[in-house]
Amino acid sequence: MKSRRSLLEGEAESDEINISPLIDMVFILLIFFIVTTVFVEETGVEVNKPQAASASDLEKNSILIAITDNGKIVYGGKEVGLSGVRSIVRQLVSKDQMPVIIQADKSASIDLYTRVHDECKLAGADTINLATEG
Repeated sequence: MKSRRSLLEGEAESDEINISPLIDMVFILLIFFIVTTVFVEETGVEVNKPQAASASDLEKNSILIAITDNGKIVYGGKEVGLSGVRSIVRQLVSKDQMPVIIQADKSASIDLYTRVHDECKLAGADTINLATEG
């Protein structure tokens, strides 16, 4: 605490708040959230999923394959066709045992869904789910 004499001589106390530690903490939190965030990769096409009463949320680390209403099979925004499903799933499952989620349009044929499901099984996927809205 300053003496009365020094205050009278013209030395004023600083009323400013040092915000440097606050800025440091904000940047540390920002870096933490960026590093720990897991992004869900979308299929890149619009799919009208069928309704279900027992729907649950998508898993964060999963392989998303879409089947459009006109029979196209899409992964990562690119059309891969039925022949490309097995190689993509095999490559991704060999790194990490991720579940496969098939987002089939409600007007897509069940035959095509079954063939995509079989290709995923043959590629080594243990968990294969059908995406629905609920």
